[in-house]
Amino acid sequence: QLQAFGGGLVQAGGSLRLSCAASGRTFSRYVTGWFRQAPGKERDFVAAIGWNRSRTYYSDSVKGRFTISRDNAKNTVYLQMNNLDSEDTAVYYCATGQVVVTTTYGGAYDYWGQGTQVTVSS
Repeated sequence: QLQAFGGGLVQAGGSLRLSCAASGRTFSRYVTGWFRQAPGKERDFVAAIGWNRSRTYYSDSVKGRFTISRDNAKNTVYLQMNNLDSEDTAVYYCATGQVVVTTTYGGAYDYWGQGTQVTVSS
């Protein structure tokens, strides 16, 4: 089971850190990714991290602003989001699965969290 939290309301240019905590089983051997879905839009890939933290992958829209990391001892993956703008407003989901870190297709991930709302005011 995955639980995403840490969303909220932030002004443009601000920062938030999302967390994705796993329980019930260990996901340290899985790739974990973040996705987001804005109102009326499709779900988009944001970032992913390999199980050993050595590989990360980002969408072009967040590269240089967002950083994904993980703490396997805590079974938690983080998404540090800096320099946020209104285009980042969405529900953010974490997902994990036996995929490669460059997998951007959400359907390939096996387990999903419930989502956390991020709203960026301009």
